[in-house]
Amino acid sequence: MRDAGQQISVLFVCLGNICRSPMAEGVFRQVVADAGMADRFRIDSSGTGSWHVGRPPDIRAQQALGMRGIDISTQRARQVTRDDFKSFDLVLAMDRSNHDRLMNLAPDVYEPNIRLFMKYAPEMGICEIPDPFFGGPEGFDYVLNLIEVASRGLLAALMKEESTLAYARSD
Repeated sequence: MRDAGQQISVLFVCLGNICRSPMAEGVFRQVVADAGMADRFRIDSSGTGSWHVGRPPDIRAQQALGMRGIDISTQRARQVTRDDFKSFDLVLAMDRSNHDRLMNLAPDVYEPNIRLFMKYAPEMGICEIPDPFFGGPEGFDYVLNLIEVASRGLLAALMKEESTLAYARSD
């Protein structure tokens, strides 16, 4: 369990770490910054595949976020490692396929920390964020809309969980 005052660490994971997960990293950073809580979080992203390691996010992802005032141009793709499971409180997969890969890679003790990101946006009625890589700009805008809703839901859930834990510790 995290100590009081310790940062909450969140890792977003997709396949190549050039579309969905860097978009989620950028959006969630903005959501927590807008809430005045940037210092309370450690946020990163990675991919289950290795083919894009070291590359910046897809230009279409950068453009979609840029239209909403978020710059992710300095991010670089990396592949998830076994150490990530012990380093992050939450590992959030963009889809079931990546969730399954993460579950196979993670030591058993960390499996409860691996979740589908859309769990935090039940009102959207879907459980996966589709990969926009092979489509056009409209796919990136759609994915970005999903990520924004899930990011707000994630922050709300984490704050509720933290206040519940703080209340339980005070008893």
